[in-house]
Amino acid sequence: MKPFADLLDRLVLTPSRNAKLKLLVGYFSAAPDPDRGLALAAITGDLDIPSVKPAMLRALVMERMDPVLFAYSYDYVGDLAETVSLVWPAREGRVPHNADPSLSDAVEALLAAGRANGPTVFAGLLDRLDPPSRFALIKLVTGGLRIGVSARLAKQALADFGQVEVAEVEELWHGLSPPYEPLFAWLEKRADKPVPQAQALFRPVMLSNPVQDGDLAKLDPGDYAAEWKWDGIRVQATADGGSHRLYSRTGDDVSGAFPDLLEAMDFSGAIDGELLVGVAGEHTGTFSDLQQRLNRKSVSAKMQEKFPVFVRCYDLLQDGDEDLRPLPFVERRARLEAFVARLPAERFDLSPFVDFAGWEELDELRRQPPHPVIEGVMLKRWDSAYVPGRPKGPWFKWKRDPHMVDAVLMYAQRGHGKRSSFYSDYTFGVWTGPEAKPELVPVGKAYFGFTDEELRQIDKYVRDNTVERFGPVRSVRAEVGHGLVLEIAFEGLNRSTRHKSGVAMRFPRISRLRWDKPAAEADRLETLQALLDG
Repeated sequence: MKPFADLLDRLVLTPSRNAKLKLLVGYFSAAPDPDRGLALAAITGDLDIPSVKPAMLRALVMERMDPVLFAYSYDYVGDLAETVSLVWPAREGRVPHNADPSLSDAVEALLAAGRANGPTVFAGLLDRLDPPSRFALIKLVTGGLRIGVSARLAKQALADFGQVEVAEVEELWHGLSPPYEPLFAWLEKRADKPVPQAQALFRPVMLSNPVQDGDLAKLDPGDYAAEWKWDGIRVQATADGGSHRLYSRTGDDVSGAFPDLLEAMDFSGAIDGELLVGVAGEHTGTFSDLQQRLNRKSVSAKMQEKFPVFVRCYDLLQDGDEDLRPLPFVERRARLEAFVARLPAERFDLSPFVDFAGWEELDELRRQPPHPVIEGVMLKRWDSAYVPGRPKGPWFKWKRDPHMVDAVLMYAQRGHGKRSSFYSDYTFGVWTGPEAKPELVPVGKAYFGFTDEELRQIDKYVRDNTVERFGPVRSVRAEVGHGLVLEIAFEGLNRSTRHKSGVAMRFPRISRLRWDKPAAEADRLETLQALLDG
């Protein structure tokens, strides 16, 4: 376990993407099979150990220590896994720390234990480990490593390790399973490239670059098509040999949440598009509506009826057995139009082009789009092939300018990883009610958009102005005459019945700290409601 624990510890403390890649490549080179494959599965979220669940942790530690002492410890540390790993009182007579089990030994023991015996086996493993290895084991079995490594980054590390293109790894991924020994054998040039047995595999997506100052001056408008950029989630709808799958843009299989859409995928091919709530050609719902369907293992018939989904089609990557990605966009678009015409109209429609004569005209259209679920425009070169990754030049995204609002800090929560000792997650609100006696209502939460120095400043402010504590959360003094104003940038608003304010922000981030601005001068809820109505 110790090499895996060391890897997690170093990844948490390493902010650089390239440095994280180097750490992962080093681990894959040094760790044996099947340990490295199980570590990879844990990092990518593909390792499931049903015998251990997070709720079990508290019960186990309460059997060995004073609940009040544990509560104090948890409040100070702020992370359940880290707290348990530090305070775990190993029973006397257990195997000493130097008898460190391998990662595969620990996983095999837990998989063989089953739910009934899982807690006992897990506690025995914790007794044998030092605190860093305990933390690694707890994170491994409960998920949510929070080490700043996405599944996409892990696949890039595999590509670097084997000196292959990351697209090759991504196309193989869904046909493989932990501990990925055939994959490592190929990457180490000890075996041929694995042949995926699964059907309807993922094709790595092509991404766009944001329009920067000076970009458009170098481009000829006649070389590009323009489409609306819809505010849903980018998906790939793939059907092959009777198998139907829906992937996110990062290659995660999200099919389980959308069985009604899969039933309508009566075709052979792969479509790149935007998943939206509503009925194609009739109604397009908000991202808040779409969130009702996301991240669910199963969806009731009532939920499917209330929040139907459809795909607004952008591109056609595969038509039957023919790979269309090498073709220019203008040809793929013609094939897409014919392809979509044969599909159920309420589940699939074509992303319309935006007619424009020059960049100034398109800029005006971008600023005032015809639908509230549009967040900008896409630019695609007519002659561009569909290339995995983010090549510079073929595709651009030109989003609407973010909205800005001044809000007051209301609550602060401890972060995770290297920020676990700081109050770095902030809930903020705006004023509502009578002018003579206004009150704050929460409108959003943000945990990024500031520097490390600003983080230390806010953390000190939170500690100096705490009025109530709720475990790892602190309520901060926020009154008309006293409070910290945050300038918040956000992409859009949705109506929300879950929030007292009735609104929910899309992608809020802290633009700057307004130490100079009195709390009384922060914005009112009516400002957001007017924006929402508009």
